[in-house]
Amino acid sequence: MHKKVLVVEDSQSEMARFRNILSNSNFEVLEANNGQQGVEMAAQHLPDVILMDIVMPEMNGFQATRKITRNDATAHIPVVMISTKNQETDKVWGKRQGAKAYLTKPVYEAELLSTIESVIGQ
Repeated sequence: MHKKVLVVEDSQSEMARFRNILSNSNFEVLEANNGQQGVEMAAQHLPDVILMDIVMPEMNGFQATRKITRNDATAHIPVVMISTKNQETDKVWGKRQGAKAYLTKPVYEAELLSTIESVIGQ
């Protein structure tokens, strides 16, 4: 059975890139365009892992990750934050919100896939 990955990303080009990488690696890809939609889809579909952008309209990735990891129904789902923000403080804050990993854009395919495998295995 295919593992489900929810990608929460407002950039269409980034979304397309993640979709290609994940589809080629036999993941089922679910897509949300903002944090609020991501929180709703996480609860609805219970994916195996969530890739979360940080800078998005309405609800940012930190807020969405906090909602997902603090909700009993979705707390078990590992969240991987992916952002252009590469300051150590951003990484620490991301982990404080409940993220299992933090990747900086541009994310390389091998790094993305190995990170997904490692957090799904936890």
